Amino acid sequence: MCGFVGSNFLNREEITQLNNLLHHRGPDQEGIYIDNNISLGHKRLSILDLSNDGKQPMKDESGKYIIVYNGEIYNFKEIKEELINKGYQFISHCDTEVILKSYIEWNKDCVLKFNGQFAFCILDKKNQQLFLARDRLGIKPLYYYYDGKSFLFGSELKVILKSKLNKCINQSSLNHYLLFGYAPSEQSILNNVYKLLPGNLLYFDIQKNKITETTQYWTNNSTNILSDKNANYEKIIYQKLDDAVKKRLIADVPVGAFLSGGIDSSIIVYFMKKYIKDLKTFSIQFDYQDFDESQWANQIAKLYQTDHYEIKFDAKDVRDLIPKLVYHYDEPFADSSMIPTYLVSMV
Repeated sequence: MCGFVGSNFLNREEITQLNNLLHHRGPDQEGIYIDNNISLGHKRLSILDLSNDGKQPMKDESGKYIIVYNGEIYNFKEIKEELINKGYQFISHCDTEVILKSYIEWNKDCVLKFNGQFAFCILDKKNQQLFLARDRLGIKPLYYYYDGKSFLFGSELKVILKSKLNKCINQSSLNHYLLFGYAPSEQSILNNVYKLLPGNLLYFDIQKNKITETTQYWTNNSTNILSDKNANYEKIIYQKLDDAVKKRLIADVPVGAFLSGGIDSSIIVYFMKKYIKDLKTFSIQFDYQDFDESQWANQIAKLYQTDHYEIKFDAKDVRDLIPKLVYHYDEPFADSSMIPTYLVSMV
């Protein structure tokens, strides 16, 4: 996980302060780019190519295109090979450079090439625009503020909350949250602050200080997926799960798994074990039996012989956690699963 922030105004001190708010997302490397009324900041968690060649903001050779990015493109090697065949050269071994040069080659259609989870911004100095995109299912977050003049965006809402821009509560979002437990997907708890929707892209004209395009580039087209009565769906599902898990294991650092002992995490561990001999799994144990799933996690860990880590939590630990959750989620969030998810991430 990485984090980035950007704006259409020049202020090195402020962009540095806002970028530092994302340090927990990327403690390995950091960078700032300021030029032509644009400020960009990035915090990197190194997964692919741990060298400085993968540092962001990343420029192409001409210096006309600069990217900040959070995510992972699972098919980046195949896309890289295609670009090499078109004459492109690469300095790094990471997927960031592949995204950047995919944009240079295919413009906004580059997102149709990507199989992965991502949120990124590319400064296109040639056309004087910012290009922002988010993955198909919205796995990676991307917030932006726009009031008709100022444009500020980032991986978390806190970069906007801590900015000097005018901020006030979005009453409509608050009403929706209190009634349903969530707000409309594009809105946030603040006026003039939006979430780029999953499967969407956005263009911002730097000279006009204007959002010129927001487009949905992908929709779920699976209505006919079960139309073939002769298909072996058990085999199809198995192959797709195997392929999905295998693609997510590409990394230059160790990879592990959260394990609750439920169906979904147990299936993922099964497929991971096929490719990782010394697989590490992580789970938590609560002191309240109705919430505790550790016995099932231990059974799966023994079945697949994983290097299993478990840590115990009690009610006091959960109470102490609430203020931290408020800081990290930035706005009202009604899903109680955030508590065990945060706890297991601490293991």
